[in-house]
Amino acid sequence: MSNKSGCLVSIVIPVHNGSAFIEEALESILKQSWKESLEVSIFDDCSTDDSYKKLLTWKDKFENNGIHVVLSQSQNNEAGGVGFAKNCAISQSSGNFICFLDIDDVMHEKRIELQLSKAKEDTNLIVGSGYVRLPEGSTVRYTEWSNSLADSQLHTQIYTSFGPTIINPTWFCSRDIFKNTGYFKEVQKGFPEDLEFFYRHLDNNGKLALVKKPLLTYRYHSAGATFSVHEDTIWDLRMKQIQKNVISKWGNFTIWNAGKQGRKFYRSLGPENREKVLCMCDVDEKKIQKGVYTCEMIKGADGKPLKVPIVHFKDARKPFIICVKLGMSNGVFEDNLKYLKIFVFSLFGRRKRFLSF
Repeated sequence: MSNKSGCLVSIVIPVHNGSAFIEEALESILKQSWKESLEVSIFDDCSTDDSYKKLLTWKDKFENNGIHVVLSQSQNNEAGGVGFAKNCAISQSSGNFICFLDIDDVMHEKRIELQLSKAKEDTNLIVGSGYVRLPEGSTVRYTEWSNSLADSQLHTQIYTSFGPTIINPTWFCSRDIFKNTGYFKEVQKGFPEDLEFFYRHLDNNGKLALVKKPLLTYRYHSAGATFSVHEDTIWDLRMKQIQKNVISKWGNFTIWNAGKQGRKFYRSLGPENREKVLCMCDVDEKKIQKGVYTCEMIKGADGKPLKVPIVHFKDARKPFIICVKLGMSNGVFEDNLKYLKIFVFSLFGRRKRFLSF
């Protein structure tokens, strides 16, 4: 973890079969407005295309432009996975600050300049940025959500289905983060190593910041590593974290949504936390008239299925765990929150009235 070459910033780039994107991604490094003390650390994780051949050419190009390059490739018979490749690229680098770049993304001209300035304020910060999607119009709801988060929401919306509030392709941070938190968990395939690390960072009193300008073009395509991660794996991580850091500190609470997501949330709770559930609330008259959710999959001490009352949201008691997607009801759901004087921007505010999941 020592700063061997004395450079200030290392751009770390894990590569696996990224040949089609190498030219555009690496060219964006040469176009950076800040290149004063820069290193590029690239680790090729068992590519089977001509990625490594192209990377060797780029190594010479970078060094001809005064940029130090560390390039290596895995000696294993098969790819070690995203976490493994990132760890290798970090370990062989030497900069005081780490700038992540996925080989299928493109940095905007002022990315390093602006994120470095912010990261210098506190070595315990993971600094992200805004981004644009390619192709345009990809993942519209996700992009709007992550690009519009207020500073306070970076810490309060960490349990939603969208994942980290600082998206991993935009991460920029001090090397001290890895010294204090450790490296990424290494699983060959199908694991959200960024979310697991993100939660560990926060558990270690880590901080978050966002440069609210688009500093990256974030590519969306079917070969992306994200597509290999099963949603149940992400769900389990989120449930573990919210129970440990939130629900364990609460008394009773209400689950807002008596439908599929709310019921799944209830079933996923540990026995002690299930006992804290007062009821489920909803606006669906059919669910409310039914009056109860019978959980056939889980039996109580008497051997009978557990039952949870279902009430109208106006009759429910705070605090709430909200298992409803925002922005999907033409403002009706948000109006219901306002009726109860609950506002999205006041997540984990002083009254701690609700938490979005």
